[in-house]
Amino acid sequence: YRRDHMPIDVVISPEREVAEAALRRLKYPAAFDSESFLEDEAQLMGLRLEQDCPVLNTPLRQLNDLFSTLRVIVLAVRREGRLFAPDAGDQLFAGDEIYAFAPNEDVPRLLEVFGKTTKRQERVVILGGGNVGLTVAQALEERGGGIRAKMIERNRASAERAADALERTIVLNGDALDATLLNEAGVSRADAVLAVTDDDKTNLLAAVRGKAEGCPLAISLINDPTLIPLMEPMGIDAYINPRATTVSSILRHIRHGRVRGVYSIGDAEAEVIEAQVLSTSSVAGVHIRDIDFPEGVLVGAVKKGHEIHKPSGGLRIEEGDVMVIFALASDVPAVEQLLQVSIDFF
Repeated sequence: YRRDHMPIDVVISPEREVAEAALRRLKYPAAFDSESFLEDEAQLMGLRLEQDCPVLNTPLRQLNDLFSTLRVIVLAVRREGRLFAPDAGDQLFAGDEIYAFAPNEDVPRLLEVFGKTTKRQERVVILGGGNVGLTVAQALEERGGGIRAKMIERNRASAERAADALERTIVLNGDALDATLLNEAGVSRADAVLAVTDDDKTNLLAAVRGKAEGCPLAISLINDPTLIPLMEPMGIDAYINPRATTVSSILRHIRHGRVRGVYSIGDAEAEVIEAQVLSTSSVAGVHIRDIDFPEGVLVGAVKKGHEIHKPSGGLRIEEGDVMVIFALASDVPAVEQLLQVSIDFF
């Protein structure tokens, strides 16, 4: 069963993908969703806008004028359950969930503009010591940074396995819904509680209990996308959708053109695609304003060499550039067509 003896090109580990998503949520606690692009030099961030957001009721066009040096693009807005690509004249309202794209250097300012604060996560309680929880705990130990983690795992054998595999993480055997055990784990003093058991309802309830005990940030693993609308009423700050995370990894390998990354948003409602422009692509040598994008498509960034550019109508796309593109699911085939080798090549 050696890999070089088997005709398999790519192996995808759902547990590893989900664990990486959990680590991103911990890194950006103000975001309910996040994904890295452009070799980890830029971030897609899902932010829920509250009443105190300083840019509510402001047209996006005006935001570009107010913060002209800020390389931030609002790629999508979810309002009353509907996801759409906003126009320059659209305003943002309290309760909106937006997906904003920015290079890493601009992320702190992005969070500030939308009324979000950043706080270093130093104490984390992980609820669930299965493959996902164990992988997260191991990654936190490997990365250092002074993060102290505790874990609660119901199954004794799994708890013992986790305890043997971890060096600095305290593992407690018991029910993640047990208030006494949560107190013993110090959830009231924790900066974040991460509920990653194999049961959605347990994750939701455990995250709620963690918040009730005083933890400021609750992140829950949710397999069933129909449960995601319950997050906000229950006070859960962020979620991890294993299906979307794993689908994104698969799409990266099956999308046409020189696609380097794909992230699936929501219940496969849209995709954010990172792709390199080929010399024979129909977008090569064309200004962004002249590219025939469908209505539900927006460009989030263009990387030329080592520099990430904020897209504008006058920016010319060249061979070798890397584009980050948001597309509603119905528009993905059209984007693929634009990124593929031109028929003239043959």
